[in-house]
Amino acid sequence: MRAIRHRRRSIPALAALAAAAVAAPVLLTATPAAAHPREGRLAKELVEEVTVRGAYRHLARFQQIADANGGNRAAGTPGHAASAAYVHDTLRKAGYDVSYQDFDIHEAHTKTEKTLVLGDGGAQGRELATAAFTFTRSTPAGGLTAPLALARVDETPGCAADDYPAGAFTGKIALVKRGSCTFVEKQNAAAAAGALGVIVYNHSGTTPVRGGFSSPAEGLIPSAGITLADGEALAAAAAGGEVTVRLDLDQEHVRKTTRNVIAETRGGRADRVVAVGAHLDSVAEGPGINDNGSGSAGLLEVALKLAEEGANKKGKGPANKVRFAWWSAEELGLLGSEHYVAQLSARQKRNIALYLNFDMIASPNPVQFVYDGDDSDRTGAGAGPAGSAQIEALINGFLDKKRKPHEGSDFDGRSDYGPFIANGIPAGGTFTGAEGIKTAEQAERHGGTAGAPYDPNYHGAGDDLKNLDLKVFDTNLDVIAHAVGTYAQDLSSLKG
Repeated sequence: MRAIRHRRRSIPALAALAAAAVAAPVLLTATPAAAHPREGRLAKELVEEVTVRGAYRHLARFQQIADANGGNRAAGTPGHAASAAYVHDTLRKAGYDVSYQDFDIHEAHTKTEKTLVLGDGGAQGRELATAAFTFTRSTPAGGLTAPLALARVDETPGCAADDYPAGAFTGKIALVKRGSCTFVEKQNAAAAAGALGVIVYNHSGTTPVRGGFSSPAEGLIPSAGITLADGEALAAAAAGGEVTVRLDLDQEHVRKTTRNVIAETRGGRADRVVAVGAHLDSVAEGPGINDNGSGSAGLLEVALKLAEEGANKKGKGPANKVRFAWWSAEELGLLGSEHYVAQLSARQKRNIALYLNFDMIASPNPVQFVYDGDDSDRTGAGAGPAGSAQIEALINGFLDKKRKPHEGSDFDGRSDYGPFIANGIPAGGTFTGAEGIKTAEQAERHGGTAGAPYDPNYHGAGDDLKNLDLKVFDTNLDVIAHAVGTYAQDLSSLKG
């Protein structure tokens, strides 16, 4: 899962996990009657046939690939290329029409990332922990030296033009608090106000903000992140008088090629496409087994069982064409899914009945989130395109039937549903949490540890085979199987 930007559990024997069933209180929701259509044969059989053991073998393969390729499977690296080849070849052997979709990306190599405080009431020469934003503009050789100017801190800090008083930022470095809007929006607002650079300080934790842009073209001015403590100290000092800093960033941007993997059933109505996706790339810092080996493995196993169903029924495939996609460069800004959707004609877009997204579905301190298609939670973004509410209802109804607690997750633009929603295609799916902190109420409903991240190894080297909750993984495998099996045969519930 793309950044906006506690327990580590061992894995018991797979057979024991698959057999274990822990009863949990159900989060009651107002679910329309249409959420509980009679379960079709295909959906029921896929749920029965898709297992943790089957999906885990794909996770183990992704781990092996990462181990053999520098510890990661990031877009544009040999680790990602090998992961894509594994998915492609596995599905080709299963009888799918499979293709690669190549596209260009850029890779950022940071050589220098420093912030030096030259004067703030006595602490001269203090160097701050700094993280250059991905695809930032570099400073001039020797750094950019300028006074700080403080963007307004409110519910949307540094997000709008009126957070930057006229004339106050010209020729200065903007100091902005993280939160609410994207790093691009903060940078653009600061640049429009005349700032020469921008420093974003964190809203929590003890590490610098690790932000970034989708491509070098988005980097307008030198941009970097610092810690919450350093940011608050600078803000307090600047509120009492002028504070001058030297921001020194040197970053190289290298063009590379990466690829999506697209596989679809040979049969089924081509004007009623059921699209299902997960991103295959990891971050450069780790193997990405939960993020997003879990969604990728889940899709792969469901696709294989769907192919077996067709073979067992003497070649009789689903009524609607099912198209599975493994996106690359999600971690660089949803680049793979954006490229895919941008290449579609207007007619091809209309032919996609819905899109299902599965990104991080085995977090070790999980909450069972379902994308809030109807905006019933009234937080963040609004409802998805028409049909998204019905997708949410279908998934909620299935989880209710299984007596699994669940709650809504906003369409916050952090995963590959974004380009589909932007083009009016209904979307939905599940997610079990990233760097967010589990509340006491969530721990009571879902188990796990309150006050700890849903995934303590999010975007880190520890996101490996030990960084998984296989029980919640099993639940989400069933969700994928049920949704794919339902929509492959019948789209009528989309109009509930």
